[in-house]
Amino acid sequence: MTIIDGLGLKLRKSVLAAGVAAAMLGLAACGGEAEAPAIEAAPGQVPGMTISNARLVLAPVAGNPAAIYFDLDYQGDRGLTIRKADVEGAGMTMMHEYGEWDNKVQMMEALPVSLTKGSKVEFKPGGLHVMVMEPPATWKPGDKVKVTLTLSGGTTQVFDAEVRAAGEER
Repeated sequence: MTIIDGLGLKLRKSVLAAGVAAAMLGLAACGGEAEAPAIEAAPGQVPGMTISNARLVLAPVAGNPAAIYFDLDYQGDRGLTIRKADVEGAGMTMMHEYGEWDNKVQMMEALPVSLTKGSKVEFKPGGLHVMVMEPPATWKPGDKVKVTLTLSGGTTQVFDAEVRAAGEER
């Protein structure tokens, strides 16, 4: 046996010993305490997110866009971003807010809304809201519509909004 062959044999034995040690540590870890199961929310519900006072206000002229307003409280540990909103049965929806452009205050598409633990966001008249284009003629005051917020990572928050007439409290 040459010196090089002897070094190769020692190296193989060292690698084998390291592999066996790693496997034994892995087995020892299996016998330890089990990890706590992750808390999972129901489908369409984000852990720590509460939606309240959700309402869809119809336009005075049938067929014109409606608006959705609601209050959002987020107490989750993970930072999230609301990317979009969808309303079942509507032709199209967009998150809108008011901003200044060309020295005029006007409605425009909103940027994604960031949420961290303790965030409270109001979707309200004159501020951030969900614009609902092409609302079905079948929607009547007192009905409920399903709203889905899509957040970063594809997570969704689904809730119902009460349909209100144009003159009702927004």
